[in-house]
Amino acid sequence: MKKYLCWHFLSDDKRLRWGNRAVVKVGKTYRATGPLEPCQNGMHGSEKILDALNYAPGSVICRVEIWGEVQQDGDKMVGRYRRVLKMVDGEKILREFARKCALHAVLKYWENAPDVVVRYLKTGDESFRAAAWDAARDAAWDAARAAAWDAARAAAWDAAWDAARAAAWDAARDAAWDAARDAENRLLRIMVKKEWNHHSSR
Repeated sequence: MKKYLCWHFLSDDKRLRWGNRAVVKVGKTYRATGPLEPCQNGMHGSEKILDALNYAPGSVICRVEIWGEVQQDGDKMVGRYRRVLKMVDGEKILREFARKCALHAVLKYWENAPDVVVRYLKTGDESFRAAAWDAARDAAWDAARAAAWDAARAAAWDAAWDAARAAAWDAARDAAWDAARDAENRLLRIMVKKEWNHHSSR
């Protein structure tokens, strides 16, 4: 039986969204009961991490296998079984990823961006946050800078996984869509794997 290697996000309490709402553990296999239905019932996942992020209920990132009566549904799939191979709390990763995407948008689309905005996006230093907010808010009235403002605002102040998704989408909007998404998908995947390697070396 073919197994699909996928990405899946869990809510911060690490519980299943459907069925018995069990706490998910690495190495354990979970089985859906009843008819499979995308977004309603079954064990979900996406082959690309950015696609999985689109459905994320929280910031816990999982590498999973899915199999058994698998149904493809656009950028996601649902199967009878899912097993978690690796898991990491991705809040810090997603915040950094969001800043990287927003920084790319700011540098590409926002000529003469305020230094404090660039510094915040480069460093994540919270001491720059309020000033970056003020600078970005003031610049938001300039329609020519709207795309960079949206990315910077989302990256800096939305919830971590919402910010990552919004910044990635905004950064890619005016670029070559597929190429930008592929690059962002690779970046996020590399960041997650680096964190896994860091934990396994402890």
